[in-house]
Amino acid sequence: MTQQTTEERIAFVDWIRVIACFMVMLVHASENFYGADDSGLAGNMAKLANESNRFWVAFYDGTVARTAVPLFVTISAFLLVPMKPGLSMGAFYKRRFLRILPPMFIFMLLYCFLPLAWGGMTWEASMADLRLLPWNFPSMAGHLWFMYPLISLYLIIPVVSPWLEKASAKDERLFLYIFAFSTLLPWLHRFVSQELWGECFWNGFHALWYCSGYLGYLVLAHYIRFHIHWTDSKRMHVGLWCFIIGAVFTSFWMKGVPGVAIETPMLEWSWEFCTPNVLLATFGLFLLFSTIHRPAPRIITSLANLSFGMYLMHLFFLAPIASYVIGGSVAEPLLPVWLAIPVIAVGTFVCCFITTKLITLLPGSKWIVGA
Repeated sequence: MTQQTTEERIAFVDWIRVIACFMVMLVHASENFYGADDSGLAGNMAKLANESNRFWVAFYDGTVARTAVPLFVTISAFLLVPMKPGLSMGAFYKRRFLRILPPMFIFMLLYCFLPLAWGGMTWEASMADLRLLPWNFPSMAGHLWFMYPLISLYLIIPVVSPWLEKASAKDERLFLYIFAFSTLLPWLHRFVSQELWGECFWNGFHALWYCSGYLGYLVLAHYIRFHIHWTDSKRMHVGLWCFIIGAVFTSFWMKGVPGVAIETPMLEWSWEFCTPNVLLATFGLFLLFSTIHRPAPRIITSLANLSFGMYLMHLFFLAPIASYVIGGSVAEPLLPVWLAIPVIAVGTFVCCFITTKLITLLPGSKWIVGA
């Protein structure tokens, strides 16, 4: 979601930002069809109504859209790492955080209080959410979890940037091998042990802690930009196969049994962002996008510039649109599930674009939507 100036605009990055923003909405549109309660988004428990929902949720939430978050991380790192020469840590923090923190806090407050207007929450719940700020996101804004890993990445970029400037391709590959191995952890935690490599109730930092998580995608972005010098033909060939293999496996695990409640993390275990299959799919899709060299059309650059604000507000639109399309029954929505999910996502995307664009006409809009 990093803003680009005209001079440094990279065409395929704009495309990624727009597509990834839509993917986020597609993921949340899918969640309406396996949430175990009436909130729309998936909570701690999930339940699939029938086999059709089971298949299409896995297809859209897993195969099509699961790379959304890693793509956002990767393009941010692609543009920001290494840091510009002479840019201090303090200056970097000021520039990055002044862009994302004011809109983040404004929307946190909106998610705390705006649902009161239509009876979406009680005053007690609203005040409970307010007391939680800024320690965590409001209960009605689960998507804002991503802001905290993004803050973490911004904090670490000035630390790792000097190393990346000096590291050889071989050094970076070694780190990426360790990171790739660390992506097995979600599976090992579920099927081997909840405590691995030093983890216990008094220590949550395992042996691979500092080589795991979204930092790996940051290094991957730098490696792609500075050490992969493949032709477009090879990028397309390798990228397509990596995406297909990773995406198919991501969708393959369909643990849920229609009509039976299941813990949501168990249903989603193959969809986690730091798993081998999502890493492979992200790498492949990024390579495919990197073959785009023509400047993006104006509508795409406009959407890319507004993507941060669209992401922040999208749950305000997604919930009522989903409620209308579903029509009271996720088992028999007004539209067939294969069509309902993308219709919800497209409707949300269009409403967010129009609203964010109108907000940018106001003075000081950058403090609201970051654009």
